[in-house]
Amino acid sequence: MKTTLVALAAASMLALAARAPAPAQDPKADKPEALPEFPKLDPKNTVSHLNPEKTIFAELAGPEGKKKVVRIGLVGEVCLREGPLEVFLCKKGTKEHESIVRVDADAQIIHLALTQTGAEPGKPTQFVDPKTEEPKYKAATGAKINVSVHYTKGGKTFTHPAQDWIWDTKKKAPMPHGWVFPGSITIADPDSGKKFYGANSGDVISISNFPYSMLEVPAEISKDDANLTYEARTDKIPPLFSKVWVILEPEREKK
Repeated sequence: MKTTLVALAAASMLALAARAPAPAQDPKADKPEALPEFPKLDPKNTVSHLNPEKTIFAELAGPEGKKKVVRIGLVGEVCLREGPLEVFLCKKGTKEHESIVRVDADAQIIHLALTQTGAEPGKPTQFVDPKTEEPKYKAATGAKINVSVHYTKGGKTFTHPAQDWIWDTKKKAPMPHGWVFPGSITIADPDSGKKFYGANSGDVISISNFPYSMLEVPAEISKDDANLTYEARTDKIPPLFSKVWVILEPEREKK
């Protein structure tokens, strides 16, 4: 049976995640920025929300009756502006201590929304050869996804690749990697038998290699490597709790 966005939006998912403390607001910090208008590719396009929280949106293009989903927009909130990173975007209440943006949404709905754009999920990072059970690294696979941020800072609105918020301390430059769509995995709770979508544990858009990532960099980056190499680029990021659009768009083949 084909799963629909409506069905997933109505379903409640379990998330087995270690709840990290919510970021605290410094009373001297700048006021959080409001969410700017969604940056449509074309003024004729329409934008529709896909979940009750109105944090996942689809941009649709084409004539009435034949509209197609071209991009996905997530309403995120800045939860970290300085410090080491392992994740770019996490689910609210999970990895705010090592992620720049959080989103109040079921990651499985984001996954399904991406498939509506034509993006095909691949496979998560492999750490062990399933045949020999020996250690063997194999990069995550899946459709290439361009991730960008659209936000307001200091009275101006900006749009640029999400990598510009992630600073490579060794190369003194933005993170060089893009993301692919492995699509995470479904996990069964060993005690209850109930199933849940792995990325709901926090790894929605990862920087290091996690087996549950929905989006991941196709390069060998361990958790320790990420902590030592990548940090939030504070000067580029708006104040804590600012609302931002995180836009997911499949990389199209050039004709």
